[in-house]
Amino acid sequence: MKILIAYDGSDCADAALDDLQRAGLPLQAEAQIISVAQVWLPPPPPSSYEILERANEVKVPADFKRVYSKDCAAMKTALALVERASDRVKTNFPGWKVSADASCGSPAWEVVFRADQWNPDLVVVGSHGRTALGRFVLGSVSQRVLTESRCSVRIARGRVEEPGSPVRIIVGIDGSPGSEEAVRAVAARTWPPDSEVKLIVVDDPLVPPIIGDIIPPLAETIEESNAEDRAWDETMLANSAAMLCGTEIKVSTEIRLGDPKKELPQAAEEWGADSIFVGSAGFSNRLERFVLGSISSAVAARAHSEEFKLMTTFVRYHVFTFDVTKESHPND
Repeated sequence: MKILIAYDGSDCADAALDDLQRAGLPLQAEAQIISVAQVWLPPPPPSSYEILERANEVKVPADFKRVYSKDCAAMKTALALVERASDRVKTNFPGWKVSADASCGSPAWEVVFRADQWNPDLVVVGSHGRTALGRFVLGSVSQRVLTESRCSVRIARGRVEEPGSPVRIIVGIDGSPGSEEAVRAVAARTWPPDSEVKLIVVDDPLVPPIIGDIIPPLAETIEESNAEDRAWDETMLANSAAMLCGTEIKVSTEIRLGDPKKELPQAAEEWGADSIFVGSAGFSNRLERFVLGSISSAVAARAHSEEFKLMTTFVRYHVFTFDVTKESHPND
């Protein structure tokens, strides 16, 4: 398993590192930790000697800025942070092969760019837990990575729990290939003894309008439709539960009524869940996500720890969808 970890030295980033111990991840994995320095102002101009030295390190002129930026103060700070994170991960996961690197630029886009280059199975980021206004004004690295990344993304806010203690996981089920992959991800991991999974379908039933009182057949049609939807929900839950039957984790199911963007985080809070696994609808462009909204993004904004299987329509080569193992980017 290849895991890309974004780290900025904040408390939430440290919590995200410790949270990995409760993510069911394998004892053997390859992890790459990246820290991004936000260089708002350009570094001082180099001397003629430095220009010659840097020129020997680059192959094309476009690489010059990247190479020179390694000597700026912010970059050195990022390198120190990522080394600290590397030591922490190696302590928690001695069987992992861990590498560390730093870059400069926009944190979200640098993480997405590195993920595109390295093709990890999972990207891990911490969330600062800003309000909706804060996310709008300041932006959210975790939301941007979730939206743009081609692979699964784990957004961790972290809770104080003992490693090895039972984990409670909620999986949102809607019958899509993305939600099936979320269930498979849970089934493929190794969880502490006595851990539990709750599979939840959130249904928004039709409500007979006032005209249904005047025209009884209309109300009956709506009720029949709701009954069919209920039966389909139970079938989806049964099929998903069957995918987990070979594991030692305890499985329960629930059907809730309402908006999944609100009900899934609410269920997690009520049940004391550690993580929510959700499949992405895989909108083909940013306009669709803006107009229609994204359940995965909405859950990420509300819940305390989430993981998303990014399901898209097109397939490249290995992990999600129907009979292959990796998803493709919607724009490919």
